[in-house]
Amino acid sequence: DDKRLPESWSQTENVAWKTEIAGLGWSSPVVWGNKVFLTTVVNDKAVENEQPKNGLYLGEGRRGIPSGMHHWLVYCLDLKSGKVLWKQESLAGTPRAGRHPKNTYAAETPAVDANHVYALFGDHGLYCYTHDGNLVWEHTIATKPMFYDYGSASSPVVHKDQVIYVYDNMESSYIAALDTKTGKERWRVARDEKSAWATPLVWENKGRTEIVVAGKKRNRSYDLKGNLLWEMDGRMSNLIIPSPFAANGMVYIASGYFADQQRPGFAIKPGASGDISLKEGETTNNFVQWFQPKAGSYNTSPLVYNGVYYLLLDQGMMSAYDANTGAILYDRVRFPKTGNQAPPSFTASPWAYQGKVFCLAESGKTIVLEAGKEFKVLRENDLGEMCMSCPAIVQGKVLIRTLSHVYCITKSGK
Repeated sequence: DDKRLPESWSQTENVAWKTEIAGLGWSSPVVWGNKVFLTTVVNDKAVENEQPKNGLYLGEGRRGIPSGMHHWLVYCLDLKSGKVLWKQESLAGTPRAGRHPKNTYAAETPAVDANHVYALFGDHGLYCYTHDGNLVWEHTIATKPMFYDYGSASSPVVHKDQVIYVYDNMESSYIAALDTKTGKERWRVARDEKSAWATPLVWENKGRTEIVVAGKKRNRSYDLKGNLLWEMDGRMSNLIIPSPFAANGMVYIASGYFADQQRPGFAIKPGASGDISLKEGETTNNFVQWFQPKAGSYNTSPLVYNGVYYLLLDQGMMSAYDANTGAILYDRVRFPKTGNQAPPSFTASPWAYQGKVFCLAESGKTIVLEAGKEFKVLRENDLGEMCMSCPAIVQGKVLIRTLSHVYCITKSGK
């Protein structure tokens, strides 16, 4: 709720700086101190790059691997000016796997701590740099097939001296932890799962620290050595994309592929052990605070703000639930169309501050809602270019990545 954070913006209004980023990437910017880190992939044969488009594709991913020399890049920008401080090439060559036309080869958001930035290019490797751009170590990842060649997207997370990543694929899924200083693998645990794209959550609750991972077969929690703490059959959606998150002392897990009947959302209390699956007909038990069968989203992660659980649906609707009880406040209210334009579609997760909820559509238009138990649109802010990345909100600034730029937005553009 920093007072410097703006309610309105455009391509020029409240813009402190705007920096062009080459190539294609949907990784979100991350910030440490006055440095902004993000990733991208540049294809020398740019004319052959298939530009993503808004909305649903309703089909398979890219069949075959695009030609051209690809360059996997890590960028560092100055937070105050947007100037490119450095960029490093992690690898170059031909991709080892296909991807969905709407995905990119730089979908994973980097993780950052006081010493390093960790850039994961999911089907290739994880690369550790100092904040000044020096390569510390690299960890090669054996490429595995993904569902319909959709490609990877789950981001790494860092906790103390471990950087943790999940690689759920069609052949041999696992979760692994690497030593942050050396890149040496600390532990790896096989997962009885198929392709998924959700980022794991390091959940520091009142009793312990655990790693919560969503999955189609089972939602699971591990300790910091990879031992299973609890699991549950969530009767999840067919595609697992939203990431678990913590709020109100609980962890929330959801999935909601738009064509599925099962689109569940759960609120889970700390301290669980063993199998905490709900029995048929149950909506709560000792550790599941609440369950709602339609409280899951397709791409976006839900948001809890001021006691309300907001569910932003990719096809341009919003639902809201009581975050503590799961009671429905309003259900699938559609965003209004602007003129003759199609209803907005969403991939980026919503965020909130100063009593407002912000929903960034793929079109680049942010729809601002009044937070609360009723659906009320306040305004629209348009950047005029496709957006699928979640923003970084730091030091009174909102950093939004579009298809070709990063915007730094703050009140008065100062």
